[in-house]
Amino acid sequence: MPARPPLTARRLRLAVELRKMRERAGMTATEAAGMLGSSQGQLSNAESGRFGVSPDRVRAMANIYSCTNQPYIDALADMAGEKTRGWWWDAYRDVLPSGLLALAELEHHATAIRTAFTAHIPGMLQTAEHAREIFSQAIPAPTPPEVEHRVSHRIKRQDVVFREAPNPYSTVIHEAALHMRVGGRRVAREQLRHLVEMSERGHITLRVLPFDVGAFPGSGQSINYLCGPVAELDTVQLDQFHGPVVLDGEAHLEKYRRLLDVVEAMALGPEKSRDLIRSISQNL
Repeated sequence: MPARPPLTARRLRLAVELRKMRERAGMTATEAAGMLGSSQGQLSNAESGRFGVSPDRVRAMANIYSCTNQPYIDALADMAGEKTRGWWWDAYRDVLPSGLLALAELEHHATAIRTAFTAHIPGMLQTAEHAREIFSQAIPAPTPPEVEHRVSHRIKRQDVVFREAPNPYSTVIHEAALHMRVGGRRVAREQLRHLVEMSERGHITLRVLPFDVGAFPGSGQSINYLCGPVAELDTVQLDQFHGPVVLDGEAHLEKYRRLLDVVEAMALGPEKSRDLIRSISQNL
């Protein structure tokens, strides 16, 4: 029997959405399986991601569940039709935590990315030397090969902002992160120079939240908001010390959309942000 393909973040999200669609219709798994002409076990496997479903099957489910949100249905059918094998991050599946692989997959498919960071430079905008220093400080202490695997993975993730037709990337960085001399003065200056250069790309919007704004919502968190093809398929990823947390409930999505709107409004504009980064770099 061939090995079952790995349960990727996208495949799991599709499964979750299929279950949500059935529950919104007020149908039990037994009722739905009967109408679909399948067993309850087969439906359970589809709703847990253990087995994939075809685009036609997704559309059949939507029809039985009386779902009329056509953009949403089309997006789910597209997810069902994806060929998941061969993605570059599969090469890291046995050497990196699953949360990092899931984030790379979500970023790759996002139609736009919004982030906010308090004490860190966004991974998408880090230099290799900065990333290496960050990973070297992990607890428990990683081995040198583990550090290099993580650095390599982080740099390859940045294809999202470097590829030929990149989607919008927006980030808010607190001024505190800009003053940290990660890796020493030379590495820190190079990192700040890189931020300025990246912020001048047309698809990247970088804003700095200065010290003088005082308190702000979400302080202390690092937030990745990954936009899907429709708003219902957006995802929030929060960095926690024990690992990443992924949220996709409607209430959570609305909360973090509003939070990012407020923080972006409180931050400096792109040009003033670049000026502040240059000033900090000169004073290192």
